[in-house]
Amino acid sequence: MTWQSLYRRYRPRRFVDVRGQDHVVTALRNAVRDARVSHAYLFSGPRGTGKTTCARIVAKALNCERPVDGEPCLECDSCVAIEAGASYDLHELDAASNNGVDAVRDLITRAAMGTPGRAKVYILDEVHMLSTPASNALLKTLEEPPEHVVFVLATTDPQKVLSTIRSRTQHYEFDLIGADVMAAHVRWVAADAGLEIDGTVVDHVVRVGGGSARDTLSALDQVLAAGGIIDRAGGLDDLVAALVGRDPGAALGAVHEAVRSGRDPRVLAERLVARMRDAFLASVGVPLDHLPDADRARVAHLVDGAERPFLTRAIEVLGATLVDMRQAADARITLEAALVRLADPTADTSTSALLDRIERLERALAAGGGAPPSGDTTTPGPTAAV
Repeated sequence: MTWQSLYRRYRPRRFVDVRGQDHVVTALRNAVRDARVSHAYLFSGPRGTGKTTCARIVAKALNCERPVDGEPCLECDSCVAIEAGASYDLHELDAASNNGVDAVRDLITRAAMGTPGRAKVYILDEVHMLSTPASNALLKTLEEPPEHVVFVLATTDPQKVLSTIRSRTQHYEFDLIGADVMAAHVRWVAADAGLEIDGTVVDHVVRVGGGSARDTLSALDQVLAAGGIIDRAGGLDDLVAALVGRDPGAALGAVHEAVRSGRDPRVLAERLVARMRDAFLASVGVPLDHLPDADRARVAHLVDGAERPFLTRAIEVLGATLVDMRQAADARITLEAALVRLADPTADTSTSALLDRIERLERALAAGGGAPPSGDTTTPGPTAAV
């Protein structure tokens, strides 16, 4: 038998199987049960949170021959055909690769045709990638589709979707899945698959997954394939400690070690800005439900050593650096320059850095400390008259 990845093997088949999206699945199940299904939906949210999966469940529930309280039975011919990818009632279009007006016009032509089941469902994945002419071509059909047609648009970036399209759909936002919910799901998957894993593995894959069910189970697959955890969080912790300690040499050393061990500078920067964001949220009292206990402890330690203005500036600088790294000839150099600006306040002459230095000086003076020496403090003597 061909090996199937865990995230595909345990992809939810019914609404009740979807984790962490209760506000969405309750509304969709009730709509199917009460025959109040909209002609068009927009599902938005981070990758791996269940957008396409829920769209497929909608298609099964609408065409199921024996639905139960809005849930598909999974046993009738229609459910079996949809799950096998052999149904004429479900059509999926990857808008990232079929983003031209011709692809949309072909879709509109086929939508007008009949279908064997009660509803023909069109799923347009990454709909924000449609070109403007293609989006405009879709508008009329999206507003007044054939009676038997339901559109489900999915996107990770709803702000890039035309406002005229958003206004013609029911918009449901999918959230990142909380760490506690994700950890419980990983334990259930491991038990069902007959896998023996401990709490360390669970915490690791939940951290790597970052609230995405697909990424979390993919991380579990990777742990199983490697025969254990390949954890590089230590390098990130060293880098964070160097920045908080205002030690540019240690920061560059941490980057060197991370790159030497095979870490992509862009991935390192993404993890770093995520850690700084978590610290900032914790500093203002926001609960970090998306993190496992071990990471919450790391963030708490970071909050104790870092000031909020520094965290704010770090997020701003690193966010801009991530954008610059996409076009940089050497992403590592771009990252190193940003880290030096953060770790050495004198190397950064931006307004935010200067304000940070002023605030640090004011706090030192308020605490009873003196102003830092400015260099030569010798009082000049009187000049002789000529």
